[in-house]
Amino acid sequence: MLVKQISIFVENKPGRLCSVTKLLKENDIDIRALSIADTKDFGILRIIVNKPELASNVLKNAGCTISVTNVIAIGIDDKPGGLAEAMECLYAANISVEYMYAFISKSENEAYVIMRVENNDKAIEALKEHNYTILSDKDIYEM
Repeated sequence: MLVKQISIFVENKPGRLCSVTKLLKENDIDIRALSIADTKDFGILRIIVNKPELASNVLKNAGCTISVTNVIAIGIDDKPGGLAEAMECLYAANISVEYMYAFISKSENEAYVIMRVENNDKAIEALKEHNYTILSDKDIYEM
């Protein structure tokens, strides 16, 4: 039920994102979701890809500083308040969300969200109790 997210330290210099994404392209690695947070000097590029082990190896071998984290991918109703309802579910279970980002859904009625929480097992349990769709790594990698 957990999905591998790769976080890549990227200097804020022209061409750095280009070189990272080119490495992925050259190795037939498809990005499923991404988020970037930056400061003046550097950024953290977080990606979900179809081949996380290969991507990790390729990026490390190219000298990139990376980390791999288990995150949760969920489906929420694609309507006003859909995300609020999921957050209320986690709040009621006393689970903090460290960060999250959305990505493309293949369904017209469902939006997909990647989230990093303080306790994956507890979050999955709470979300399942409220009938949220928990996407597996295979669901994401094979999109």
